[in-house]
Amino acid sequence: MDFVMKQALGGATKDMGKMLGGEEEKDPDAAKKEEERQEALRQQEEERKEKHTRREAEREKVRQTIRDKYGLKKKEEKEAEEKAAMEQACEGSLTRPKKAIPRGCGDDDDEDEESILDTVLKFLPGPLQDMFKK
Repeated sequence: MDFVMKQALGGATKDMGKMLGGEEEKDPDAAKKEEERQEALRQQEEERKEKHTRREAEREKVRQTIRDKYGLKKKEEKEAEEKAAMEQACEGSLTRPKKAIPRGCGDDDDEDEESILDTVLKFLPGPLQDMFKK
């Protein structure tokens, strides 16, 4: 009977034992093979990371040559310069820093405003000048 079964299965009697609920054969070198497989996976991962690091370094070189060629700055450098300018502008100030306002557009000294008002008053007729001076 074993011979007929073996012929029908094509020599796969080992697997037949597993299917019928028999005990699975243990590989004596299974632990060693698993350890080698894990080591190979770690090595592949390290190689992949090195490859990506090298590629990113090459890309950064290309980016830097473009920055140098066109006079561009890195985003971090721009932010650092802006932050430094803001800190320098508000040294000793307890309030938030004011935005840059061009000279002559509001927030000037009172003396400048009076001189502008005086020049405007010179062009007004006499009675209007008296009204504004009071």
